[in-house]
Amino acid sequence: MPLVNIEVIEGVFSDEEKRQMIEQVTDTMVGIEGEAMRGVTWVRILEVQSGAWGIGGKGLTTADVHALQKGEVE
Repeated sequence: MPLVNIEVIEGVFSDEEKRQMIEQVTDTMVGIEGEAMRGVTWVRILEVQSGAWGIGGKGLTTADVHALQKGEVE
């Protein structure tokens, strides 16, 4: 009975993208553990407040992640 937690910054991913994450992570786990485990494979998406996730001593915001997705930050 695996439980997979995915932590993301709030406002970065749409509801559809989060649904895709849940579906694809479940499919990956089932590929490893077997189809019989699909019904007991849990995936949770936990959203962290913008600015409350720090990297290199700096709070990362939703806007920062969007810039990274567009390749605007090195």
